[in-house]
Amino acid sequence: MFKIGVMASGGGSNFKAIIERIGEGDLEAQCKFLITNNGTCGAVEHAKEYGIPVYHISGKTHPDVAAYEAALLEVLDKYDVDLLILAGYMKALPVCIVRRMENRILNIHPSLLPKYGGKGFWGIHVHEAVIAAHEKESGPTVHLVSEEIDQGKILAQVKVPVLEGDTPEVLAARVLEQEHDLYWKTIRDYYNEMGH
Repeated sequence: MFKIGVMASGGGSNFKAIIERIGEGDLEAQCKFLITNNGTCGAVEHAKEYGIPVYHISGKTHPDVAAYEAALLEVLDKYDVDLLILAGYMKALPVCIVRRMENRILNIHPSLLPKYGGKGFWGIHVHEAVIAAHEKESGPTVHLVSEEIDQGKILAQVKVPVLEGDTPEVLAARVLEQEHDLYWKTIRDYYNEMGH
């Protein structure tokens, strides 16, 4: 049994999918906390439903950068998790966190990295760009988080067809369906590869 912490900003569907797999016994992990920069997001509701402690840490709660970083580090120190999982977390992580948890932070991105990654490529913007470029396939990528956005080592990818007539929303839904299956399996496999 290993420990994870999750960071999310949005609806939290990937977070929920991971929690459900833990509940079903497929993923032998405990989720110790949810950190969010958006206190009213869907992920917070899922955390409450499952009795997971929620920490709202953002520029609003901690306008001072040093205090903001200290608050994040405090949660990490308190729970000492094995892996930190970004599930739709819409803010770049402070370098101090990336360094503290080096090679232990995973993120899921809705394109086949290295394509359509980096600054400006998030959420629906990724799918708009994929369709505009007439790509034949897209799909989610799970990667390690490094100091450069979306540049960390790729752990797993699943290819998803881009169909004629796809809107960004339709493609997003098809990719998201694969994300829910890919993410928990990659978390499990990566933890095992770490020599546990």
